[in-house]
Amino acid sequence: MSEYIHPQRDAEFVLNELVQFDQLCEATGQDEVNAELASVILTEAGKLGSGVLAPLNKVGDLNHPSLADIGGEPGVKETEGFADAYREYMEGGWSSLTGAEEFGGQNLPNVLGTAVNEIWQSANLAFALCPLLGQGAIESIAHHGSDQLKQAYLPKMVSGEWTGTMNLTEPDAGTDLAAVKTKAIPQDDHYLITGQKIFITWGDHQMTDNIVHLVLARLPDAPAGVKGISLFVVPKFLLDENGEPAQRNDAYSVSLEHKLGIHGSPTCVMSFGDNGGAVGYLVGEANKGLAYMFTMMNHARQGVGLQGLAVSEASYQHALQYAKDRIQGSNKDGSRFSIIKFPDVRRMLMQMKSSTEAMRALCLVASAEIDRGNSARVELLTPIVKGWVTELAQELTYLGVQIHGGMGFIEETGAAQFYRDARILTIYEGTTGIQGLDLVGRKTLANQGESLALLLEEIAEDIGRFEALGGQFALAAQQCRTALDNGIAARQWLLDNKQDPAAPGSASVSFMMLFGYLCGGWLMAKSALQAKAKLDAGDTDTDFLNTKLATAQFFCEHQVPRTQSLLASIQAGSDSIMLLDEEQL
Repeated sequence: MSEYIHPQRDAEFVLNELVQFDQLCEATGQDEVNAELASVILTEAGKLGSGVLAPLNKVGDLNHPSLADIGGEPGVKETEGFADAYREYMEGGWSSLTGAEEFGGQNLPNVLGTAVNEIWQSANLAFALCPLLGQGAIESIAHHGSDQLKQAYLPKMVSGEWTGTMNLTEPDAGTDLAAVKTKAIPQDDHYLITGQKIFITWGDHQMTDNIVHLVLARLPDAPAGVKGISLFVVPKFLLDENGEPAQRNDAYSVSLEHKLGIHGSPTCVMSFGDNGGAVGYLVGEANKGLAYMFTMMNHARQGVGLQGLAVSEASYQHALQYAKDRIQGSNKDGSRFSIIKFPDVRRMLMQMKSSTEAMRALCLVASAEIDRGNSARVELLTPIVKGWVTELAQELTYLGVQIHGGMGFIEETGAAQFYRDARILTIYEGTTGIQGLDLVGRKTLANQGESLALLLEEIAEDIGRFEALGGQFALAAQQCRTALDNGIAARQWLLDNKQDPAAPGSASVSFMMLFGYLCGGWLMAKSALQAKAKLDAGDTDTDFLNTKLATAQFFCEHQVPRTQSLLASIQAGSDSIMLLDEEQL
């Protein structure tokens, strides 16, 4: 296995040149935070990622969590080494990085937290899922919980002393949450929760003193469908008068799923109320649970998009080292050379490298919009981050295996783990199809394409500047211009065909992928502009900046043209999709 090294120079380039980190901090009233501090934080996070979390990645893949008797109660025992790693993570203050100061957090910008989270996700995706869900649970309680709930749970959750989960899915209620059957019966100052939830990531473990489950359930008089779902806090341990975990609640993991990847992360079947009812506390108002849960889900969706970047980066580093080490060619004089000399291997490596850079740019730029309070742009970019980045991760981790040749198919080389781990990313927190529908429906048609039009205007301005560079970037700029035209045409087609009930659904995934490649090209073009300006100004970091020019050129010339075929798919409409009936399929 190769060592993971955080690509800090590229992360800082995106923060400083695309996000404009110092200006962002000034605009949001965080004058004491700056790029220098961010660099120190990323350096220290990189040490924990490389030195502690990454060595456990293969350990978790081979040694899965297990059901066990924990003090006479059924529970889940995490992979050996994970608890010590989590303790180091928590004691280092990493859990509280972006938390609110009133609950003990450091109140650092969300985008810096995203840049740090990339490190955890690259180093050990299975481990990093635990704090990721905790952060989402914090967001939901902070935005919608009562003051009493906030004071009782958020300080320990922000510190990382307690973790959080999200309990939506049931055996008969996956994407269709209207079918949720879990019940909540009022009793004094709380509710008794009964029902079963599946696919609950890190639903149980022994790394912390408590786990705070956020659970969707129905009240007895709730209306049918999604308008009758409420959200509840259901702690693993009920709190005593001092706010400390005391009595075990009636909420247990009764089974663990056997999965294709992320083996180190326990995916639990959670049973609530087998012994009379799990005590839960209502979050916000009754019957508004789904809206409240979306606060957590939107946070998680950007987080899962980041996972797509992170696992692609890890796969790239692994493949790059193998390509340098694998001797497989001979010169005329009989001397041997490594496979990195082969043009097709270089093509695959460049595709991986340039794509991860485009993904990183989009993830961090989208995250910064949260700090800016630009909710319309956040809403627009979130399905693109989640959908496009995770779909592209499937291709990049595939290339990571391909570069290894036959050895990539052998588990011991490690390339296959990234491929397997990446596979879930297009599924959980809303499938690719759900992200596409979200983009074309709630984020485009609902406002007559206004949000998308504003984004296209911004992209057009930057592409115009890119075209002015000319020279080696002439073809790259031409491809970006064509992609922009394709984006404009796709938006117009969607608006023109909105009366066709099958049109949005048939075009949605292609629509989302088109805007993913367009946004990636846009941000790589901006990166080239910034890199060129720094070189012209005499910046001495010439190796990195010239590399950035090369990866930007490659991405715009080789990846951005995919928008053409995606537009053709959109404009083909739903006719051919619906040609065969169910029996013929």
